Amino acid sequence: MRALVQRVLRASVTVEGELVSEIGPGLLVLLGVTGTDTEADAARLAEKVRALRVFPDGEGRMNEPLGEREILCVSQFTLYADTRRGNRPSYGAAAPGEHAEPLYERFCRLADARQGIFGADMKVELVGDGPVTLLLEHPQ
Repeated sequence: MRALVQRVLRASVTVEGELVSEIGPGLLVLLGVTGTDTEADAARLAEKVRALRVFPDGEGRMNEPLGEREILCVSQFTLYADTRRGNRPSYGAAAPGEHAEPLYERFCRLADARQGIFGADMKVELVGDGPVTLLLEHPQ
């Protein structure tokens, strides 16, 4: 399971011109699932994301966890793109939808995240909060 985590001032997801979900300050999580991921992996990653200390403390250092801020999670199978050969990415390592969707839903529930629509063609907008983007992989 991979997550690209971006600290944001705000983020939103639109599908077919309709606003599906939006958050204020918090984290935008792009979540990729592979065929070997389990419910336990989703739980560990959700816990890790909620505990990340990437927000500024009173002295301006990245030392504060999420706290009352929000999470928006978007399914992102392309995090498992393999571009080692040629110019067309291969997505063979990405889990099929029937395996990935329940793990995406579990992650979102445990992380208390707002969601995009699994498998939809989503338009994601964000206003980043500093140069804070992390790639998390579980299991490690």
